[in-house]
Formats: sequence, structure tokens, C-alpha cells
Amino acid sequence: MLRRLLSRAYWACSRWKLVSEPAPGRPSVLIGAPHTSNWDFVLMLAIAWRLGVEFRWLGKKSLFTGWRGPIMRSLGGIPVDRDDPSRVVGEVVDRVRGGEVFGLVVTPDGTRGNNTYWKSGFYRIARETGMPVTLGYVDRATMTAGLGPTIDLTGDVGADMSTIRTFYADKAGLRPEFRTEPRLRDETAASV
Repeated sequence: MLRRLLSRAYWACSRWKLVSEPAPGRPSVLIGAPHTSNWDFVLMLAIAWRLGVEFRWLGKKSLFTGWRGPIMRSLGGIPVDRDDPSRVVGEVVDRVRGGEVFGLVVTPDGTRGNNTYWKSGFYRIARETGMPVTLGYVDRATMTAGLGPTIDLTGDVGADMSTIRTFYADKAGLRPEFRTEPRLRDETAASV
């Protein structure tokens, strides 16, 4: 209740406009992109809280050290060891298969820099758990943020990523110079 009130106040006072398709009716892997600034996190929290979406999110483990740890965990954070990203996918899949019900926010373009490819963990998690993918966005050009469509991945990586690329083609992020084109390292594989 408090989160929803805070998010309503945020959207009422913000120069950003919330433009969203309906929140997904079942837990999904929610992509937060383009991820070009730390402020993306604030906007994604405000979107999820306003729409009443229950979620967890992946963050680098250094965010969870010291006094920040309890805060980040209370906000739904799951620490990620970047030295072993495949273990993270397995842990999330095990949680879902073990009966935990939650949406998962992932920023597949990784750190806020000029990367060449998106990380494929979101795709593997969605395929292995059967969760759909919701396309969340931040677009400075229009000063809008929100949720786009929710899609079920087909396993045809190239076709699925083409759909995702089309959606994000006109989304700039907060710092457009750090935007990474939605492309996986190997989109020709039968599955990632």
C-alpha cells in the first residue's frame, strides 16, 4: 500500500510520464531497457509499484554489502556474482521450479556502458521456467517509461530477438550514448 502511494506521488510530480500496457497477469521476466543510467532503477521501481507488479531483480553483489544489503534485499534484490553468471540463471530457475512466485526484472544490456551484446540470461530464464517476457522501457526522447507487450518466447532466438529489437528501436534510454542494441552474441543458435 505504501509503495503504491509513493509511486502515485512520484508519477504525479515527475516530469516523466507513465505509459503502459496492462501489467502482465502472471509472473514474467521483465526487461528493463535501455539501461543507461542508475536512475533507470528508480523508474522501474516506480513503474512496478504503480502497476502493482510483484517482482525481484538481479543486481551486482557489491550492491548488497554493508548497510545497503538489507535495503536492496527488501526492495526485491537478488545478488549476482558476475564471475559465474550461469550459476545465477540456475539459481533463479531453481527458485521458480521450487514454487516461488515472482516476476523478475533483468537489465540484459548489463552495465551502463557501450556493450556490444545483451546478456542472454533473461532468455534462458524465460525459456527454462516457461515465463513470458515483458518489455519494460525508459525513453528520454519522449520522457516516457512503462511496460510494453508481454511475449512468449518461441525458442527461435533470431525471431524472438527481432521482435524485441523492433520494440526497442525507438527507445533511447536516459543517456542515449550508452544504449546497446538488443542483440545476443549468438542469435543463430536453436536456443540460448
